[in-house]
Amino acid sequence: MIDWLDACRQRRLADLLELYADDATLDCCDGGRFVRRSGLFRYWQGKLQTATQAAFELQEVVPEGDCVFLDYVDYDGTAARTKFWFNDEGNISRTRCTPFGGAGSRSNAA
Repeated sequence: MIDWLDACRQRRLADLLELYADDATLDCCDGGRFVRRSGLFRYWQGKLQTATQAAFELQEVVPEGDCVFLDYVDYDGTAARTKFWFNDEGNISRTRCTPFGGAGSRSNAA
């Protein structure tokens, strides 16, 4: 998770994409779904380019069963929670993000 946060903070798109499996999916807070590296590239390129100074500050890491929840400051300064699943090689196979309550968040849903 630290590698993911570091790549996001430092706006290292290529390194970020390497953390994902080739067939990974990302379900976005805004309802979009991005599939495979090409979809992840489209999603992350704009987010990293417009990220605020405080973006990707870690709040909490919570392991749960076969996944991990990561609470952090999203690219736009809002509170976010992303759920990560991993494949057998340790790459991210799926993520699903949701905004959650707190100052500046887009929603109060967890």
